[in-house]
This record gives sequence, C-alpha cells and structure tokens, in this order.
Amino acid sequence: MTTATKNIIHKLETLPEKMVNEVEDFIDFLKAKHSKSFYKEGTDQHQIVEEPKSLYGAARGTILYISEDFNEPLDDLKEYM
Repeated sequence: MTTATKNIIHKLETLPEKMVNEVEDFIDFLKAKHSKSFYKEGTDQHQIVEEPKSLYGAARGTILYISEDFNEPLDDLKEYM
C-alpha cells in the first residue's frame, strides 16, 4: 500500500459518515469521468472499461407529432385563469 493511500485512509477514518459518503460519490465521479484510462479488474490490462453512454438525444424519433393546439390552455384549467 502506498503512502498516499495510507494517508487517504487515515483521513477518511476521521471524517463524519456524511462526508465519507460524499468522498465515495466523488471517487465514483472521477472514475466515470476518466473511465477510458481505468482497466477492468481481473482481466487483461489491454481491455479498457467502456465510457458511460450519454443519454443526450436518446429520445430522438420517439415523438411522431405534436398537435396544433399543444400550446393552447387546457379546458380543465380555464376557471383558474
């Protein structure tokens, strides 16, 4: 175990539980952010973990049409207007 790892573990042991959870979330964030450079454990080191898939544009093509009165007020809400 490296000195840096030992120092991190010692610092984690002195943190409140809520802050330890934040550290864990940050570690997960860093791993996802830099996933191209992380290797799968227990496999050949030439296999790189896939980058998380982006959900941007995932719904493209699922809405076939929008009705002409889409922006018109709803009849059910007219008494509140």
